[in-house]
Amino acid sequence: MSSPVYPKPAEVSRRLLAWYGRHGRDLPWRGTRDPYRIWLSEVMLQQTGVTTVIPYYERFLGRFPTVSDLAAAPLEELIELWAGLGYYSRARNLHAAARRVVEVFDGSFPAELEALISLPGVGRSTAGAIRSIAFDLKGPILDGNVRRVLCRLYALEQDPRASAAERFLWARAEELTPAERPHDYAQAIMDLGATVCTPRSPDCPACPLEGLCLARARGLEKALPLRGRKKAVPTRTQVALLLERQGRWLVRRRPYAGMLGGLWEFPAAEVPEGDEPGRIAEALLDELGFSASLRHAGRVAHAYSHFKLDLHLFAAKVSRQGRAAENQDSCWADLPDLAAMPLHGAHKKALACLPGSAGTGKMDF
Repeated sequence: MSSPVYPKPAEVSRRLLAWYGRHGRDLPWRGTRDPYRIWLSEVMLQQTGVTTVIPYYERFLGRFPTVSDLAAAPLEELIELWAGLGYYSRARNLHAAARRVVEVFDGSFPAELEALISLPGVGRSTAGAIRSIAFDLKGPILDGNVRRVLCRLYALEQDPRASAAERFLWARAEELTPAERPHDYAQAIMDLGATVCTPRSPDCPACPLEGLCLARARGLEKALPLRGRKKAVPTRTQVALLLERQGRWLVRRRPYAGMLGGLWEFPAAEVPEGDEPGRIAEALLDELGFSASLRHAGRVAHAYSHFKLDLHLFAAKVSRQGRAAENQDSCWADLPDLAAMPLHGAHKKALACLPGSAGTGKMDF
């Protein structure tokens, strides 16, 4: 069997660059070569769409205009600004990377791929994007949009996450990235995937690579990339206590290390399989040093990337502080304060069950 005839890299980049000159998106981080701003945007865009990212990006720059400002800020301030953007390890890595840039690289982002990859939260593709866009040096990228474009361009009929496919795609990304104008090329191929070569309905007639695309030639443009089998998503059951004292509710900050680190929540505990939520809620209440009659106040369903959460809410009024001393990781907050705090998604939904909230939930104390 003869080897497939692949598109010539020079022709791919020529067509992409010409198309980008006419159709490139106008985004807040375009028109700058500031590595700090480009790094910030690239980290925020990991797993998150442009429309969602823009207001967060602008708020971050308003508060932290330089990498030194970001490095000097307390982590809890970053978490507060990041609340709602999801994948919170990115915020912790952002803070750690900013400190590394200041402490190791004297406040200037490095241009070398290896040095960029040494920054927390910066992988091979993000490093390539920073190198290309900020420094106009050749830096191949393979984010989700680019991966999809290349799978179709080369009619890759394999799971694109498999090891052999991954090596193939990185080799193609490397050879396609031109030595001249890599800054524009990186943004062009990302824009093509985001606006034309979209996941479910690619607009092939509008694509500058239509005549070169092997998937299009074979009628496979909607079938590729191949989708791997979805893993079954488990459901975890937890309880949360809505404890009210003098018009305020008890909340605690999650440990910075781990999932949702630094966000706030009502006191919560895991319900082991086969156990009863009510029993776990009573045990948690006792652990906190309270004696009160708990009432079931509702349930919250929430989905995370790797599990679904079934959260049972139990409410009570308490007359004393118990063992929950007010400190930087534990406090009593009224409804306006709770609404402004960086609660994580499931516990933010629980606010609807508090008296006086805008939600429909009610509790019978």
